[in-house]
Amino acid sequence: MRRALVLAERGAGNVAPNPMVGAVVAMDGRVVGEGWHAQFGNEHAEVVALRNACELARGATIYVTLEPCNHTGNTPPCVNAIIAAGIKRVVYAIDDPNPVAQGGAAALRAAGIEVVSGVLAADAAELNQPFLFAARGATRPWVTLKLALSLDGAVVDASRQRGWLTGPRAQKAVHFMRARADAIGVGIGTALADDPLLTVRDAPAPRISPVRVVFDRAARLPLDSQLVKGALNTKLIVFAAGRSVSRETALAAAGVDVVRAMDISEALVALRERGVRHLLVEGGAVVASALMAASLVDRLIIIQAPVILGRDAINAFSGVAPQRAHSAPRLRVISRKTFGADLMTVYAVSTS
Repeated sequence: MRRALVLAERGAGNVAPNPMVGAVVAMDGRVVGEGWHAQFGNEHAEVVALRNACELARGATIYVTLEPCNHTGNTPPCVNAIIAAGIKRVVYAIDDPNPVAQGGAAALRAAGIEVVSGVLAADAAELNQPFLFAARGATRPWVTLKLALSLDGAVVDASRQRGWLTGPRAQKAVHFMRARADAIGVGIGTALADDPLLTVRDAPAPRISPVRVVFDRAARLPLDSQLVKGALNTKLIVFAAGRSVSRETALAAAGVDVVRAMDISEALVALRERGVRHLLVEGGAVVASALMAASLVDRLIIIQAPVILGRDAINAFSGVAPQRAHSAPRLRVISRKTFGADLMTVYAVSTS
């Protein structure tokens, strides 16, 4: 199953809105076939693994990261392929929450195949949290907040000038995060200070370019910014609050999708209505604090650089209400990884 999870990740950026799924066929402890869902609309992981196993699949066990589907979509039901291949035992990690696709386990058991579920379920769920969150009826996107911080918790130094805190390896990792998201968001402060593109550049291009999002209540985003200049090629949504109708009109004329939202909660609902299931927010401090204060962050990714920015630097969470040290919520650590001198930690903020 661990191998199947590794294989599943190879579909990142190419299979949404489907989940990432991997499959391994084994006989007597030996792998005889493996596969993953590589592209939306193409064969599912089980079918690829069975085809690679050929006749060795008969009497074997197949390990799958998600319950095999039991419906015809872009491809036939995977349960049919498993039964036809003569598989003796199916082991899967998590149930499929999609009411259209679920029921595979029951169909396999009805065909006389042994079925085991729940193996490495937590790992498999973490891999596809945005998919699972949406399938369970969420009215907002799954939100990942990514922040590059100094050792003293600052996002920018006292000069407020643009500059990289983290090194090239960490920056490249962020582009891989972008490729897995449906949308990439920043606050207007970051947009003004950095003039970012918010595109995927240092990673394989995803099937669909992520939507760019700016939370900009007063519609201050400059018309000559890189974001606006690229709006006709890559979708840009600006969430404004109607404070400057003339500026909103000018942005719309430049190809920007200007959406009225009175607060960030309302903006997230609007994003979900537009098909965004996973939002990656990259800053800055105002947006980060607003999201944390409203309990709208599901995963917090901190990439910490080995520098101290000192007095007058902007703290990432200066806008969050104060907490007592002995009673402040302790975030669960999901993973840690180093990129050169930089340390990345992924925290679970929501209960999911």
